Amino acid sequence: MIPVSDAKLDDVRTRGWATIEGFIPPDSLAAAQDALWTIFPRPEAYFAEPAAHRGFGRSQFAGIRYFPYNNPALDGLPVLPGLIDAAERFLGGPDIDLYKVELWAKYAGATDYDQPHHRDYGNHTLVVPRLDRPQLTTIMLLSDVTEAHAPTVAVPLEHTADLPFTPMIRAPGELTAHEQPITGPAGTLILYQTHVFHRGSNFTAPDASRFIIMTDFKRRGDPWTGKMAWPDQAIRPGWSEALAAMSVRQRDLFGFPPPGSDYWTPDTLDGVQARYPAMDMAPYRDGQRFLTNSARSTRPLIPS
Repeated sequence: MIPVSDAKLDDVRTRGWATIEGFIPPDSLAAAQDALWTIFPRPEAYFAEPAAHRGFGRSQFAGIRYFPYNNPALDGLPVLPGLIDAAERFLGGPDIDLYKVELWAKYAGATDYDQPHHRDYGNHTLVVPRLDRPQLTTIMLLSDVTEAHAPTVAVPLEHTADLPFTPMIRAPGELTAHEQPITGPAGTLILYQTHVFHRGSNFTAPDASRFIIMTDFKRRGDPWTGKMAWPDQAIRPGWSEALAAMSVRQRDLFGFPPPGSDYWTPDTLDGVQARYPAMDMAPYRDGQRFLTNSARSTRPLIPS
């Protein structure tokens, strides 16, 4: 895995986005690409009979699927250690939440993917961005994306710094002269901020497709910011397996109670173990024992 350098994070702060080619390890990328076909039709199958897959034409967003994916090769991508490290460094520390994961397939000709320039904060927060406390939105390319493959196109912050937050959608063509396509080979990581003007573009090559996974992070403690409620996803197939495969740190990003939390009692430890049979509960049991022992050692003496 290629780490995200400080210089790349500075690019996100100043230009609004950065790309890191080769971010996903080759073995992980190959496994994730194979796993795509358990969820989406292979491009050759789609283009052989588009009418059999007309559901992708319902809207631009018909190809989005939500976490988890019931496959460890895909479920592991949003919690790659290098991605967590980049989010911690950009957001100012480890006290962060992972608040959205979306897997997205697009096929040329399925629908009109062209969008006006917009800022993403509209459905990521109830308010407007505070520029000294940004969120971090990310895209990992699971297929090669050239200018012909419906890339995201973005406008450097220098051209929009004087524009107010509202309206968050600009008139078509207003910022076209300043836009730049964000391209890269499969395995590329794209980091950007929610107040960057960008848009989805159309395919210009026939029989082309694009596959990405989007993972977003925010500082913990901002209830006005978010997108997905993880408890709402927790009954979906694959959730138990995905969470059980994670480390304590990775689970914490979803809001799972950490070791030492006062949530943990003998009853909740047993109950969570039953819900997630494959999860190693030792860190949580050790934390609960530490709390119990600490409480005993600090209990005031009762005079006899």
